Amino acid sequence: MKRIFSTLFLSLAFLSIYAQSALDQILPVRERSAFIDKVLEYRIDSLLPELMDREGLDMWIIISREYNEDPVMETMLPSQWLSARRRTILVFSRNEDGSMDKIAIARYNVGKLLKGEWNIDVYPNQWDALIEIIERKDPKTIGMDFSEDFGLADGLVYSEQKAFMVKLPAQYHDRVVSAERLAIAWLETRSRMEIEVYPTICAMGHEILQEAFSAGHITPGVTTTDDVIWWLRQRVVELGLQTWFHPSVSIQRSNMGDNAFLRSFANRAEDEIIQKGDLLHVDFGISYLRLNTDQQQHFYMLRDGETEVPKGLADAFKNGNKLQDILVKNFVSGKSGNEILKDALEEAKGQGFQASIYTHPIGFHGHAAGPTIGLWDQQGGVAGKGDYPLFKNTCYSIELFAATEVDEWGKIVRIMLEEDGLYDDEGFRFLDGRAEEIYTIPRAR
Repeated sequence: MKRIFSTLFLSLAFLSIYAQSALDQILPVRERSAFIDKVLEYRIDSLLPELMDREGLDMWIIISREYNEDPVMETMLPSQWLSARRRTILVFSRNEDGSMDKIAIARYNVGKLLKGEWNIDVYPNQWDALIEIIERKDPKTIGMDFSEDFGLADGLVYSEQKAFMVKLPAQYHDRVVSAERLAIAWLETRSRMEIEVYPTICAMGHEILQEAFSAGHITPGVTTTDDVIWWLRQRVVELGLQTWFHPSVSIQRSNMGDNAFLRSFANRAEDEIIQKGDLLHVDFGISYLRLNTDQQQHFYMLRDGETEVPKGLADAFKNGNKLQDILVKNFVSGKSGNEILKDALEEAKGQGFQASIYTHPIGFHGHAAGPTIGLWDQQGGVAGKGDYPLFKNTCYSIELFAATEVDEWGKIVRIMLEEDGLYDDEGFRFLDGRAEEIYTIPRAR
């Protein structure tokens, strides 16, 4: 592991110490590339053999054509490869001595890690070159990316699977199995370097939200929800980051109907004018260094004469934090997403909460690989994706809402929260903390 910490990582550490904010730590593109490739080197050399051993696969074959990439292959391409080239075939094969061969059946080396072993003079047909390696290695199991439940593990397209099986000798057909669990494991497991940088990425998202929802950018009676949404999009572009979904900004206010919150999930009103006394909710996520964030927070537009959030709203927010605590307390290795959901909802109900939990993994993708812990419209469990177990060194967006009667408004208010966290040997922790209150606009302190 030590060999990975090059001058790049020392400079990253130096930058982290002296930067005034997380946004000051955004790297130039060239340095991002170097970081991504160092992480990828460790993941393929050290993490992948462990995961293949755990899941019992002798060989893993990933096949993609240019611009139609398997989601797994996208995470295995070096930073300077922005797509597969022609047809790219990656082969990972375990040896009896515990080592692992990393082969690309391609005309090019795939970065520094996978050597291109397609000699077109010997094997004019690319499939023949792949079959030669299979016959030479003679694996007992050949994992390929097909899955009924997980789209991220279902990247082998029909035409490629058909062509492969036509070429594969008959004696190997029954050795081809789904690599679903290995694909998920690769996508969901975070390396030490990713864990070290992830809090800063989450802090970047938090800082952008603090900028957007401030008196400097929101004028009550003038600024609309769409104004804020597009400011967020523009700010992300200016910072050299990306968004992985279009943000949303919604409003709860005292004179709205009790079911207005459902618009956050379905027919959310567009371009509403923000008024004093509004409770604003935002859903926002960024992508950086191949990792993603997903964050939901609340901001209250102070009325004239107010200096703090009304007590009923503040108490409602505390219930949201308590629901987060209930959920993450139920994170236990080996429990399925559905088991975690059931246990957390039962505990919340026992404490008198009106709650809904719809938490998902996060990492290489926003809605990432791993156990689904409820969907907002499936609170009884999620077949397939919810049956997958919890593993350590995985990250989650803790997404949920707690509904509370607010006396000042004479109605139920839903506090919809989402913060990113890590589950590892030490249990669960939020990567950059979590919102502990509704922020005021303007800030009261």
